[in-house]
Amino acid sequence: MAEKKILTYTGMKKLEDELFDLKVVQRKEIAQKIKEAREQGDLSENAEYDAAKDEQRDIEARIEELEKLLKNVEVVDEDDINLDQINIGCRVKVHDIEFDEEMEFSIVGSTEANSLQGKISNESPVGKALLGKKVGDEVQVETQAGTITYQVLEILKAE
Repeated sequence: MAEKKILTYTGMKKLEDELFDLKVVQRKEIAQKIKEAREQGDLSENAEYDAAKDEQRDIEARIEELEKLLKNVEVVDEDDINLDQINIGCRVKVHDIEFDEEMEFSIVGSTEANSLQGKISNESPVGKALLGKKVGDEVQVETQAGTITYQVLEILKAE
């Protein structure tokens, strides 16, 4: 059996919206492109037809991927999160002791992780180390760059 993927409600909604767009909007658009390319005649040397078929294959692969993911998902309701300790679906403010700077992360399932948006996976070294910690706790995280020490400043609801 496949491993359950953990998603926040927001993350699941985003994937469902993408799936809907792919099935309803993009499938129609690509079918129209293929139809127009076919009408141009000889398909053996028709770059538009080949490009449209490639795009169709990519869309169908993404639809299949999303359907498989959404079939096996566990949703974390951000409203039910206990803010006494760090858990998936919450935001956390920490103090990086070595660099004397404050940072903020959202702890999410691996599917939603995006370091550029401050969303870190519960399976990442930092995410694993923070899970279950409380305000005031110091956390040591082993990373490729060495050991980082954070102090938990605040646990907040996800935005």
